[in-house]
Amino acid sequence: MGAGAATALRAAAQPSYKGENIEFGLVTYMWGADWDLPTLIANCTSTGVSAVELRIEHAHKVDAGLTLQQRADVRRQFEDSAVKLLGMGTNFEFHAAEAAELAQNIAGAKEYIKLSHDIGGTGVKVKPNALPPGVPAEKTLEQIGKALAEIGDYASGFGQEIRLEVHGKETSNLDHIRTIMDAADRGNVRVCWNSNGEDLAGEGIEANFSKVRDHLGRTVHIREVNAGDYPYDKLAALLVDADYEGFVCLEARTKPEDRVKALAEQRELFMKLVMDARLAVKD
Repeated sequence: MGAGAATALRAAAQPSYKGENIEFGLVTYMWGADWDLPTLIANCTSTGVSAVELRIEHAHKVDAGLTLQQRADVRRQFEDSAVKLLGMGTNFEFHAAEAAELAQNIAGAKEYIKLSHDIGGTGVKVKPNALPPGVPAEKTLEQIGKALAEIGDYASGFGQEIRLEVHGKETSNLDHIRTIMDAADRGNVRVCWNSNGEDLAGEGIEANFSKVRDHLGRTVHIREVNAGDYPYDKLAALLVDADYEGFVCLEARTKPEDRVKALAEQRELFMKLVMDARLAVKD
C-alpha cells in the first residue's frame, strides 16, 4: 500500500467531530430508585456514567421539602464528584381541564425549578400525559404550551431548562409535541426525546425526529439498548447528524441481578452506536 493510500485509510477511520459531545447519563427510575445519594454517585462514577437525572420520591430523598442546608449538601456531593447533576425528573403535567389542577401543577413545577437551581442542576423534566375527553385537542395542546411558557419564564430567572418529555398515549405524537412547542415559544423550553414506539409511526423515526430536532434539550431518554426492537442505531445516527450536545440517559425498565454491571454494559452499548455513527459520517 502506498503512503497516500495509507494516509487516506487512517483519515477515513477518524470519527467525525459531530456527536463528540454526546454523553451517557442515568434516570433514577428503576435501577437507581433504591440507591441513596452516595451510592448513586458511587455507582455512576464506577460505571463511567457522566450525569444523572433525579426522579422524585426515590431513595436519594431529593425533593422540594429539603432545607437550604440540605440543598447545599446535595450540591456539594455532586460538586465533589465527577458526576453531573442534570436536575429533577418530575411528573408535573399541564393538560388538565380543571383550572385548579392546572394551577397546582404549575406551582409544583416552580418549586422544583427552585430546587434544581439550589442543588446545582440545570433543568426540570415535565410532561404532557393525555388529551382530556370532550376537549378539542388543539385547545389542550395550546394550554400545555402556554403553561410551559409560564414556567419557562420563571425558570429563566434561575438559569434552568424546562424539558418536555415526549410522553402520554396521545401526546407522544410528535406532531402534537411540535404544536405544543410552537405555543410555548421559549428558548429554555426544550424537548426530551423519550424513545417511544410512536417515534416509528407514519414516515418513521427520521421524519418524526426532524419535527423536534431543533427543539431538543440537554436530555434524551432511552430504554435498554439490547432489549426490544427500538432502532437505537438510527437514533444514535440522528443525534450525531444533529451534532447533539447533551446527555442520553438510560431510563431502565428491566430488573437485572447486577444493576451496576448492567449499567456499565448499557453505557458501552450505546456509546459504541454513537462512535459507529461518527465513523460513518461523510464530511
